[in-house]
Amino acid sequence: MPEHSYTSRRELDQYVFHPVVTVLAPLACLLLQVVLPRVWPRLAILDLPLIAVVFFAIARRNPIAGSVTGMVIGLFQDGLSGNHFGVFGIAKSIIGYMGSSIGFAMDMENNVNRMLVTFAFSLMQSVIVFVVERLLLGDQSFRMLPLRGFPLHELIRAAVNTGVALPLFVLLDRFRIRE
Repeated sequence: MPEHSYTSRRELDQYVFHPVVTVLAPLACLLLQVVLPRVWPRLAILDLPLIAVVFFAIARRNPIAGSVTGMVIGLFQDGLSGNHFGVFGIAKSIIGYMGSSIGFAMDMENNVNRMLVTFAFSLMQSVIVFVVERLLLGDQSFRMLPLRGFPLHELIRAAVNTGVALPLFVLLDRFRIRE
């Protein structure tokens, strides 16, 4: 007797992107991440490379590709930001892996799911960066904020990143090619 799957074909589809989009979108996010806070310092709260990692990870639904994408984007961000080299690489590779894995389990075409995942990953990245810089590297200066304001600031950061991510996801969805 044949077995029937309860997973729709749409949920199993993996998407690819034209190589130009795969390179230019994260590169644009990285460059804007460097330039925008210099123009207006309040925009330092944005993490555009994180948004790029989350989008490409959940769209491709391939944990290895998600990890590599996160690692490459994170290492470039480390190099451009003057941060300890490898901190964002570690955080974003973990998020890329988890985003790709979650892409199989949830319908990521739904904007509510995208919003929840982006918000959660933004908070998760803050925790990973904090743990790596403060606890593993012993950096007591911790550049983000004093520990006293850490939770509220990171919730605001996650909300801002989520608000910026949703329109960017809609824009980048136009460049998807079904595999």
